[in-house]
Amino acid sequence: MNTALYIHWPFCAVKCPYCDFNVHVAQDIDQARWAVAYRRGLDHYAQLLPDRAISSVYFGGGTPSLMAAETVAAIIAHIKALWPLAPQAEITLEANPTSTEIEKFKAFRAAGINRLSLGIQALNDQALKFLGRKHDAAAAHRAIETARSVFDRFSFDLIAARPGQNLKDWEDELKQAAQLSGGHLSVYHLTIERNTPFYFQHAQGLFNLPDDDLSADLYERTQDILGAAGLPTYEISNHAAHGHQSAHNLAYWHYRDYIGLGPGAHGRLTLNGVKHATREHQAPPVWLDRVENSGSAAHAFEPLSEQMQFEESLMVGLRLSEGISFSSFSVEGETFEKKIRTLIAEGLLERTQTHLRATLAGRMKLNAVIGFLLADSQEQTSTGAQTV
Repeated sequence: MNTALYIHWPFCAVKCPYCDFNVHVAQDIDQARWAVAYRRGLDHYAQLLPDRAISSVYFGGGTPSLMAAETVAAIIAHIKALWPLAPQAEITLEANPTSTEIEKFKAFRAAGINRLSLGIQALNDQALKFLGRKHDAAAAHRAIETARSVFDRFSFDLIAARPGQNLKDWEDELKQAAQLSGGHLSVYHLTIERNTPFYFQHAQGLFNLPDDDLSADLYERTQDILGAAGLPTYEISNHAAHGHQSAHNLAYWHYRDYIGLGPGAHGRLTLNGVKHATREHQAPPVWLDRVENSGSAAHAFEPLSEQMQFEESLMVGLRLSEGISFSSFSVEGETFEKKIRTLIAEGLLERTQTHLRATLAGRMKLNAVIGFLLADSQEQTSTGAQTV
């Protein structure tokens, strides 16, 4: 069985004010010690999953471009020693466009990285300052051009629905991004997460986000402009030219198995025919200590019922423009079928011969759509998701 592999590097030089990920600011990191720990953690999963092939590897964080290239190379070499790597497997690393990280791009390529994901976030200095980024627009351009010269495939992120943003400025920024694109763009709307600096600033009225109407307009224009530029949406926040979709993220959205290794990393693994949720200890010092002492920092695996598998596969599958395949679930309850018909009548869902998918309007209201579908859902479906 092909299995994706996620490696979480939990460290950043600074933490952005909108970020609620499991990241920690640290300057002095024993890279050699962490490299050994990641290899030990991989050994643990290789013992559990000896007959797998690794379809993709993703170094996320945190800021994994703060890793030494030697650390990345050691981890990739160990992965190849433990499992067969699928032909032309995608190996992605997230990076920021700071000068020190740009200087390492060639070393990452030599270490085995073949796809880069850049955290650009905006293409103007005022927005970058508000977002707490440590680069300016000129550095963003340098990083993109360097990535283009080093990697055959790269992506970068933008954040939309920022305070004070208007439709015309966003259109101009998108057109610029499309010209700079390496074939893939991720565009996220700014959300206010609890326990972040932005959460408290927003609660104090220090800034406001665009209202629902403008937010919808921003999303619609994103689809129009990037689609016209040859970067159609294939997932609610992701756009790609043909052949440039993220193979690793598609594993998540198609609800395939993936290993999550590193502090706070999550995974989904099928063992003895049963899909399990996995989760590793969140605190980096504790994670490191447990891996060094026992070979793993994973909590007890949680078996997922068929109902839970269905709910998870629906939540990720409807994010895709193609939707969720009818081959992965069947509708058995009249209540659920009635809900689907209601959402189709409202223009939020549509059926094709093979898939159930959200319309553009449905993707803009996807949380509400999924909440409506899954409310009181215990009796309504059966799923083959564990074999997807």
